[in-house]
Amino acid sequence: MRKALHDWLLSPAERGNPATRIDERHPGAAWSSGNAVRPLIHGATYFTELLRCVEGLRSGDLLIFTDWRGDPDERLDGPDTEVADVFCRAAARGVLVKGLVWRSHWDRLQFSAEENRHLGERINRAGGECIRDMRVRPGGSHHQKFVVLRHRGRPELDVAFAGGIDLCHSRRDTEEHYGDPQRQPMAAAYGPRPPWHDVQLQIRGPAVGDLEACFRERWDDPTPVIRNPLYRIADSLRHDDDSPDPLPPQFPDPEQVGDHTVQILRTYPWRRRGFPFAPQGERSVARAYRKVISRARSLVYVEDQYFWAAEVVRCFADTLGSNPELRLIVVIPHHPDQDGRLAMPPNLVGRRHALDLLEKAAPGRAAVFGVENRAGTPVYVHAKVCVVDDVWSSVGSDNVNRRSWTHDSELSCVVLDDERDPREPQTVDGFGDGARVFARNLRLDLAREHLDRSPDDVADLIDPRSAFDAFRASAERLQRWHDDGRNGERPPGRLRPYRLHALDRRTRLWATPLYRVVYDPDGRPPSMRRRNAY
Repeated sequence: MRKALHDWLLSPAERGNPATRIDERHPGAAWSSGNAVRPLIHGATYFTELLRCVEGLRSGDLLIFTDWRGDPDERLDGPDTEVADVFCRAAARGVLVKGLVWRSHWDRLQFSAEENRHLGERINRAGGECIRDMRVRPGGSHHQKFVVLRHRGRPELDVAFAGGIDLCHSRRDTEEHYGDPQRQPMAAAYGPRPPWHDVQLQIRGPAVGDLEACFRERWDDPTPVIRNPLYRIADSLRHDDDSPDPLPPQFPDPEQVGDHTVQILRTYPWRRRGFPFAPQGERSVARAYRKVISRARSLVYVEDQYFWAAEVVRCFADTLGSNPELRLIVVIPHHPDQDGRLAMPPNLVGRRHALDLLEKAAPGRAAVFGVENRAGTPVYVHAKVCVVDDVWSSVGSDNVNRRSWTHDSELSCVVLDDERDPREPQTVDGFGDGARVFARNLRLDLAREHLDRSPDDVADLIDPRSAFDAFRASAERLQRWHDDGRNGERPPGRLRPYRLHALDRRTRLWATPLYRVVYDPDGRPPSMRRRNAY
């Protein structure tokens, strides 16, 4: 497996960011081995486990977190488990609680400035420290979503959670996908209680220290967290905390506990006043995708909120075009998250560019689906998952679009398992590295849910070609049932083929520049933009 690690993961040089401290932690490697990683599919699964772990913290322990949106009243698991209350109780027990949340744009623009401020106020009053961080490019955001729990004198309990799930409304859904009772306003198609599909990882082992180091890089950045003078005056009048206090020294890494190698990938944009830990930005998410997708030979499985931009998706199209046995499955939302005459067309412009490119490169070998629950309500796919040839898998905050690959801050975890999967076909990659238990099980667990299968009904999903055919056949059956007026018994499965809405020429004329500048901007240095390099 040692050679395979270098083939599938980025080296420190390939990361392209010598200023970061995370690669210095593992001389000669840009990853950590000996971890135990568990995928937590659905927000309810994640929130229940997070609550259990946080409530086990004691005085002298450490709780650190980053978030794009945090709703202080979001319940992790029933009454008296609101996020703010759980974190504040930890601070009252003597736990050192530190948070970095995006300051955000105004609520009137469907963002979360007020919610994030109120979460910070609650934590700060309880003795913790939650900083609203606006060190981003214009129009950008901090989109990382991870929590790290360290235990003084009890390193065997150290754990981290990283992925796509924010600590906010609409995220606490289950496999049934009937939505979180605490809803976030969304497009009318998703109903009064929008169903939500998402994935987070639970990580134990030395990679916990890597994630803490990522947090510390941002926390220790001496750049002011907000430069706008009007905001600074308002913060001063409210006595908001805009100056992070020093953190105590980092605990030693936990011991090795499993067979999983974890590599932390990030996106940081290029800024004129650069990050000290990424002065030219970091685009290791993009670099990892471009490296790994070029190695794909049998099946690439993607779940993504957007899947936009021809220049981003081109690496998928190029590999599909050069490998006639390769298949691509993409699971995305049926509809954008917001209604409105201005909101939908820019969403569709970038997706049309991407899907047209795939269809031209590999007719019939790239299948794109949306998800609905058994009641027929669309499920909003917020997951950011990629599995390549049942070897390489990634779960994170990053979407397959230009914004996530260049413009916002993102964090993803790649998992490579030492344990080979004994089920046939044992090897579906082109290099003899063999299918791995973690990657294959992650793909099968997601497939089982989308196809309404029982846990033991996955035999035809192991082989990439038959899995591709099963997805397409299931989606076509359900679509025919809808087209026939929903007569008769609903067929099993929750997938329907994704149908892209048509845009007239006049709409494309105004939606295309809006898409490029606002919805999916480019955060690369000018020289990289000209060369389309990352």
